[in-house]
Amino acid sequence: MIRPQVSKMDELRLAHNHRAEVAAGARFEFGANWAKFLAVLDDARIELARASLAEMLAVETLAGKTFLDAGCGSGLFSLAALELGATVRSFDYDARSVACALEVKRRYAPDAADWVIETGSVLDKNYLGTLPRFDVVYSWGVLHHTGALWEALGNVAALVAGGGSLFVSIYNDQGRASRRWLLVKRAYNRLPRGLKWLVLLPAFCRLWGPTFARDLLRGAPFSTWKNYSRKGRGMSPWTDVVDWVGGYPFEVARPDEVVEFCLAHGFTLRKMKTQGAGLGCNEYVFERPLAD
Repeated sequence: MIRPQVSKMDELRLAHNHRAEVAAGARFEFGANWAKFLAVLDDARIELARASLAEMLAVETLAGKTFLDAGCGSGLFSLAALELGATVRSFDYDARSVACALEVKRRYAPDAADWVIETGSVLDKNYLGTLPRFDVVYSWGVLHHTGALWEALGNVAALVAGGGSLFVSIYNDQGRASRRWLLVKRAYNRLPRGLKWLVLLPAFCRLWGPTFARDLLRGAPFSTWKNYSRKGRGMSPWTDVVDWVGGYPFEVARPDEVVEFCLAHGFTLRKMKTQGAGLGCNEYVFERPLAD
């Protein structure tokens, strides 16, 4: 059985810091968005998440492995790792994300003593220093929302055991387009809650309008939206839209930058999926040598 490492005082401190950043328009409320996603979470989405995790890690099972979900969000992929047989530790900076993960555990794995969920930050070296090294360190779509991407990547990389895997996804650098999205995200977070639709609605039209038009022209209206969860991760299209438009802080990186950084930290690249010139996350699986 693994035990939480975070004191109640530390939880309160992180929660206070998070609320202050949200109130200042400096951070998006990811946990509030994940809470809405839980309304559509079902066995089919969990199976898709489990399959996508196994496919990227090139495994059939994680039995006997330890798994760290750094920035666990809804907890969906922590659950996927648990169902693949791993011993799981999950943490998130956002208290509402932690609450979502706890709810997922309550629904689907209430008796799992080998899954611990707690509040923590990938930028808190005191907290990270209490953790052991893990066979798999997973941080999907998280590090670019810290405001210190490269520091965060270095911090989670240090938690990978020898022979272990680092699975991260980081927003693709689109140059000018990324800089424009930064302005959109900043505006969204600075608006009062009741006016955020002024940014969300036109951004939604920009993101999905061309796809809706293509689906209509080929005689399959809204088919991409309806089948979105089948893309491999079991996610909700609306949750992802709000996550994309609101996701702030916001940093991006080119694939060569991420690969070069991790190679310099002693890893080898095992697998990579990139977006080309498109928006979204590039995915990377790195491996640390056994002798490290």
